[in-house]
Amino acid sequence: MGKPPLLKLRFFRSPLQCSRPIVFVTLLLLAIVPVTSTVAIEMTSLYTAQVPLDPEEDDPRAAAYKVALAEILLRVSGSGVGSDPEMFELLFPNPQSYVVQFRPGPDDTLWVSFDGEAVEDVLRRNGQMVWGNDRPLTLVWLAVDWGQGKREIIGADDPERSDDEARTIDRNRLLRQRVLDVAERRGLPVAFPLLDTEDLASVSFSDIWGGFNELVIEASQRYEASSVLIGRIRPESSQRNRWTWHFVGDERVWNGEPELVVSLIADHLAAEFAIGGDAPLQTVELSVAGITSVDAYGSVQRILSGLNVVEAFTITAVEGDRIRYRINAHGGAERLARALRLSGLIEQERIDGSDFPGMSQDDSLIDSLEFFYSP
Repeated sequence: MGKPPLLKLRFFRSPLQCSRPIVFVTLLLLAIVPVTSTVAIEMTSLYTAQVPLDPEEDDPRAAAYKVALAEILLRVSGSGVGSDPEMFELLFPNPQSYVVQFRPGPDDTLWVSFDGEAVEDVLRRNGQMVWGNDRPLTLVWLAVDWGQGKREIIGADDPERSDDEARTIDRNRLLRQRVLDVAERRGLPVAFPLLDTEDLASVSFSDIWGGFNELVIEASQRYEASSVLIGRIRPESSQRNRWTWHFVGDERVWNGEPELVVSLIADHLAAEFAIGGDAPLQTVELSVAGITSVDAYGSVQRILSGLNVVEAFTITAVEGDRIRYRINAHGGAERLARALRLSGLIEQERIDGSDFPGMSQDDSLIDSLEFFYSP
């Protein structure tokens, strides 16, 4: 069976437009493939929140705006600003000024959408961290021992069951929803395995429970998830929940409830990918090979437009299947390379700026990256 169709999750903001294309083929490509905004699959926007609307407040809507903005800040800047009342008041004394849309929700709630660029601008100008669109998918393999011989792996959907097994369905659904709820609150893309014939032929409950993590990591490759969380839960026991998190060669082991563990993952990934307001804006020369079609060109354009690390980019040359870009990147070449690897581009051997033909001596001092696009 092929790759699951639902698991390529990524946030994108408004696209950056390329400027000064220097050859006719680039102009043609730009005309054919406009760079458009892409929406994440089944993932709430980073800058929208639905919060309680308390009618007993002096100004219920203003109070709801404040709560909603605090949730947004938790997603895009970690637990610092949103949980620090003094810092929150200092940076955002009037949350209403950042609201672009609102509407009543069910059960006395208010749905609020904020101006993401304006919020990020305030954070950056005040030296705070901003975690943008470069968020890896976390695949969750969760084995649960309910007791009395009831052992299961929690999947993306609930299988058909008889009436007397309905309680197990409800328990699984509630446990899965706990993970999804905290992931949504933190803006963390999360998915559970399909548990189709391919998954079940590769991983069993005993594999997960017994700590055979290599088998689970191998089975996760079809989902293209660079972040894999493996959990073992026995609700009716005093034994603590055991979790193992794997991310690009790193492994961490935790105990605790799902809400705690998912929050820890969000904190670690934010530390890895968030960019501080004091991160220098540096120029990087990027060469991307393997662009052999209009679709490939459009994909690379969308990748660059969606990266939080990229402030602006310009095409400087087109040579066969290779396009060269000049990019203004927050944090320089290392941050940009990390984001590009996460986006699916393949890093080639690092090269010196002097290896780019036609560069001046000053240009050769600019950091350079070489990547390959493979659909």
